[in-house]
Amino acid sequence: MSKLSQKRKRGIVLTSEGLEKLKKARFESEYQENFGERYTYEKISELTNLDLNTIKRVLACKEGVDKRTLERFFIAFNLELTTSCYIKPNPNKRQDWGEAMCVSNFYGRTFELTRLEQWLLRDRCRLITLLGMGGNGKTCLSVKLAQQVQDKFDLIVWRSLRDAPPLKKLLANIIQFFSSEAETEADLPESIGGRISRLIEYLRSDRCLLVLDNWESVLSTNNRAGVCREQYEGYGELLRRVGQTEHQSCLLLTTREKPKRVAALEGETLPVRTFRLSGLKKSEGWEILKEKGLDGSESEFNALVKHYGGNALALKIVATTIRDLFGGNVKEFLHSETVVFGDIRDLLDQQFKRLTSLEKDIIYWLAINREPTTLSELRNDLVASVPRANLMEGLESLSRRALLEQNASSFVLQSVVMEYINIRLIEQVCQEIETQKLNFFSCYALMKATAKDYVRERQIRLILQPVVDGLFSVFKCKRSIEERLTKILATQQETSPRERGYTAGNIINLFCQMETDLTGYDFSNLCVWQADLRNATLHNVNFQNADLAKSVFVETFGGVMSVVFSPDGKLLAAGDTNGEIRLRRVVDGQQIFTFEGHTNWITSLAFSPDSSILASGSSDHTVRLWDIETGQCFHTLQEHDNEVWSVDFSPDGSTLASGCDDHKIRLWSIRTGKCLKIFNGHINWVLSVAFSPDGKTLASGCDDNTIRLWNISTSECLKIFNGHSDGIRSITIRPDGQMLASGSDDNTIRLWNVNTGECLKTFNGHTNEVWSVTFRPDGQMLASGSNDNTIRLWDVSTGKCLKIFNGHTNLVFSIAFSPQGSILVSGGRDQTVRLWDVSTGQCLKIFNGYTNQVFSVSFSPDGQTLASGGRDQTVKLWNVSTSQCLKTFNEHNSAVRSVAFSPDGQTLASSSDDKTVRLWDLSTGQCLKTFNGHNAPVWSVAFSPDGQTLASSSDDKTIRLRNISTAQARICKGHEAAIWSVAFSPQGKILASGSLDQKVKLWDVGTGECKKSLEGHTSWIYAVAFSPDGQILASTSSDRTLRLWSVSTGECLRIIKEDTMMLQTVNFSSDGQTLAGGCCHKHTVKLWNTNTGEYKNTLQGHEGWLWSVAFSPDGRTLASSSDDETIRLWNVATGECLKIMRAKRPYEHMNLTDVTGSTKATIATLKVLGATDS
Repeated sequence: MSKLSQKRKRGIVLTSEGLEKLKKARFESEYQENFGERYTYEKISELTNLDLNTIKRVLACKEGVDKRTLERFFIAFNLELTTSCYIKPNPNKRQDWGEAMCVSNFYGRTFELTRLEQWLLRDRCRLITLLGMGGNGKTCLSVKLAQQVQDKFDLIVWRSLRDAPPLKKLLANIIQFFSSEAETEADLPESIGGRISRLIEYLRSDRCLLVLDNWESVLSTNNRAGVCREQYEGYGELLRRVGQTEHQSCLLLTTREKPKRVAALEGETLPVRTFRLSGLKKSEGWEILKEKGLDGSESEFNALVKHYGGNALALKIVATTIRDLFGGNVKEFLHSETVVFGDIRDLLDQQFKRLTSLEKDIIYWLAINREPTTLSELRNDLVASVPRANLMEGLESLSRRALLEQNASSFVLQSVVMEYINIRLIEQVCQEIETQKLNFFSCYALMKATAKDYVRERQIRLILQPVVDGLFSVFKCKRSIEERLTKILATQQETSPRERGYTAGNIINLFCQMETDLTGYDFSNLCVWQADLRNATLHNVNFQNADLAKSVFVETFGGVMSVVFSPDGKLLAAGDTNGEIRLRRVVDGQQIFTFEGHTNWITSLAFSPDSSILASGSSDHTVRLWDIETGQCFHTLQEHDNEVWSVDFSPDGSTLASGCDDHKIRLWSIRTGKCLKIFNGHINWVLSVAFSPDGKTLASGCDDNTIRLWNISTSECLKIFNGHSDGIRSITIRPDGQMLASGSDDNTIRLWNVNTGECLKTFNGHTNEVWSVTFRPDGQMLASGSNDNTIRLWDVSTGKCLKIFNGHTNLVFSIAFSPQGSILVSGGRDQTVRLWDVSTGQCLKIFNGYTNQVFSVSFSPDGQTLASGGRDQTVKLWNVSTSQCLKTFNEHNSAVRSVAFSPDGQTLASSSDDKTVRLWDLSTGQCLKTFNGHNAPVWSVAFSPDGQTLASSSDDKTIRLRNISTAQARICKGHEAAIWSVAFSPQGKILASGSLDQKVKLWDVGTGECKKSLEGHTSWIYAVAFSPDGQILASTSSDRTLRLWSVSTGECLRIIKEDTMMLQTVNFSSDGQTLAGGCCHKHTVKLWNTNTGEYKNTLQGHEGWLWSVAFSPDGRTLASSSDDETIRLWNVATGECLKIMRAKRPYEHMNLTDVTGSTKATIATLKVLGATDS
């Protein structure tokens, strides 16, 4: 080991106290010297004379630096480096301080700290409750204590329960940290009891300190003291188990109310104890009063501390009141009869009355936002336009009144103040709705549609829903509430149309929270701000002449296969399975362009280095180049013979590389659009390409399990990297050009030395294919997205998984870091684009897509009813004669991939991306059974001819044969990839399956054994179907062939080739004479003579990918379903389209005439979803 590396390992890092001290000094300097704006790393480098990497190491508190470096940093911000500010790093000890507050200004509490430390270290208590009233310093004491003993514990986690998080999520978060990200929520038991057991295993194996602040948040406010709220009973069980079970750790609670479970377990000599925290001592209280500059004698100070019971928060607030209203004269205040302290709320009431209207506005918005809020965010929230200088004065005034805390360049309320303001807001809003005298209801949003997702969830739970509850207590029933809110809308339209404010947005959000049917509602001539309409059905709703600024609607995109930030960080592009690309601003998420032109999946996107051009690769065999300024396509590159999977710009922006299913890599001139070179060598699909930073070499990852490195000048293959055991989905080269990372279908990520081709590390953790990998711009971190629905962050140097992002409900196709590396974007099959905070792992924003592709259709045995399943997560029943939708089944929570009628027509089966199979009673519409077992999306279901067995196939590479009566399942294994189709033979003894492993298999239904494997297809197999006599099996594939097989011999009888298209689906007519296939790219249905293989007819009319075809029982009618969201019925004999069935879109006939506040792209999207503007 070098001397330099030894020195770094022997270095020191900041303690949490030192870091907080530095943060506070930095903020003060920013506020005074930089107009409140954050210092950049470059500015800090200028102030400290340290390089950027050193600054980042200091602030990260992980790598050791020398003491002189820290001294220079502290001196730059007028601080002294003391021994409490730094420690030697210990890689085996870890802390996660969550939202723990800064305790650099800590007063007294010497006795309390000593006693609690004894309980922790000497007596090794398992459960300690820190009990006291609000504002007396429990939170500060818990943080100070944890800091004081941090070197005695292996693991420390500090969490606030202020927003009452569900226990399952809290436990998953804590266990994930304790396990060093080895365990995710998906790995944990579903039950709360199981997760508590897992937590206790860690409490036994390691010395852990777990601090849970604000425990009273999970206790009932309308019940006996200490009883948990409804649906939060698990917290009580957590206390019981932690208190009674042997382990070497400690759970420390802070609470205003003693939990009932603690009272039953505690004792003076037992491992469960309660410390009742009283007020500050007189001398300690003096410190707060003196800090505020008050003038008084010792006896007056003592009287003041005694009067307020030594409550730290009360003393801060009162001291501010004395200074501002009594000139700092304590004696005058004590003699005043107007200020009397009863409890914290009385005091806050009195303080609140003295605020200016602007200060009240600020404090309400800080309570609504529920997290540190910047100056610009506050200005954007306020209804009235307020000059920046006035707003800063208001914030400074609130800071002096001790009603808010400053955090870097943002502002946040203390918990007790936030709670107080929250209660006031809810009470006032309910009163205003009752009296119809509006003020708060117009000035403040009860929920912000544009907020970060985790913040919006808190706003719904802690503000919007309590308002709904309050209205029910007043109006007693939902209808009365709806009538009152509708009356308020009408009054607003009549007396103050388009008046700025949140009234209409609040009403819509209340309606949505109550699940009101909004059909036909009139919101015309109103200011509709912060309405979250992503999950709303708005049929015939009138928004004419409305201001829709800050409101959010659903968008029209399918599964998101590619996402990318522009190099300047201003734009975000996403490409989907509908063949559309959406370009939006990063700063506000507004969509500015939709690029249309591709006719199939957008598999890859890349920005030019100057951010002026976007390149897109597609399954339609083309690459397109788009002008970012105009949104126009200026080149279409068409020489590939198959699906294009990857595109990448050269570092100088002059050349584009593309990888394709045709096994070739092409280099294109951006200026001319001409193909410059072709690289040959791979023997399978080229799924990923990446230029080296110097532009001299190109790397490619292929489904042939190899990575190749190419010389750009000579087209020579320089190296072949072997090691993966399955296809390579994604490659990325580190910004320094020295390393390459690859993600594979073998579920692993490998890190390679670019120069030698040596595999440096293998990252294990994903439980399914890895579809995307990317380096953070600094090269220190790697992100990966997988078919296991998760995103993982990895430390490149150690190979350790740092974080796991959960949230996607289906395959994560694509991920990308922002240029600054602070945000990660992901796109998934679940039709969402998600933005993540890299440092916290929290989901900042979700862009939801809506499309209602119809994936499956099936005729009932009598031919009178048609069932369909689609992207909208529903199963629908249609009357074939009238085309009317008869019933809609809603219990799936992801796309429905397949539907099948039972032979008696009484039951319907459906399978879904939610990994379940459901059985429905067609007479009642009730879900009879839900079958779990598959651990990935379920693509196909089929009933056996006798109706006793149900087969299902899944992305998990298995088939399940389930007895309908007993629900017992036999699992058939043998395929090596996802299985998209299963079909029973007419006799019911054989089951056929088609898989992405390019094989068709025949299974014995009785034993579950594979009887034959039919090989010949050279690409994914989409569908299989038996002829009515059971002698022939048809299969379709992305190799553009339809094959007919002899079931008895396994021989391929006939190959029907479609050179220009793939067949997604296939089916036989009831007489076996006609074969129908749905064409992906051409959006047509083709008919063939089964006996001769001769082409009979082409059915044209669909405008999207064909997913399913089904013949009616009499063979005269054919049903087809498509990405275009329609079902078509065709006359088989003539090819005539008889009927078109389409479900109502979410915004059908919504009136957008003369609306403002939305971009042209947004309006265009809403029209696609059914809206009109005339």
